Amino acid sequence: MVPWPPVCSAPNRVLAVSEHGPTPRPARGAVTQVHHVERSAKLDYAPDLDGFADPGEVVWAWVPFEEDPQIGKDRPLLVVGRLGGALLGLMLSSKQHEGWLDLGAGAWDSEGRPSHLRLDRVYELDEHDIRREGSVLAPDRFGLVVDALRARGWR
Repeated sequence: MVPWPPVCSAPNRVLAVSEHGPTPRPARGAVTQVHHVERSAKLDYAPDLDGFADPGEVVWAWVPFEEDPQIGKDRPLLVVGRLGGALLGLMLSSKQHEGWLDLGAGAWDSEGRPSHLRLDRVYELDEHDIRREGSVLAPDRFGLVVDALRARGWR
């Protein structure tokens, strides 16, 4: 069962840009797609706007394109858990795609557009890969994500 705090202390608060600055560029490490994390990843809602990424927070990182991993773009990712010391994130998009989970709007999108979450592509990232924290996803919306991931075999 995913632990839920009764209230999120600072929902939708946008924090300052990290040491990486506002310019999108590849992170020091590699933001990589991981496979078969479902059985070993722990889904946990634990946002804490302390400057470090936590499950339940939307963060920004440079993500490689599927077609050519040498190029990519800065985009929002929902941190859903950890695997060892690595963070696990799922990609958000303002464009609607077949099979993606509708998350609605949030402070991570400056234009207030609804976002959609890709459930079939998981990224492993390090704290140093993250550019900035975008906001906290509400507990009920994180619950929808957990339900969707568990339906796909996550524990």
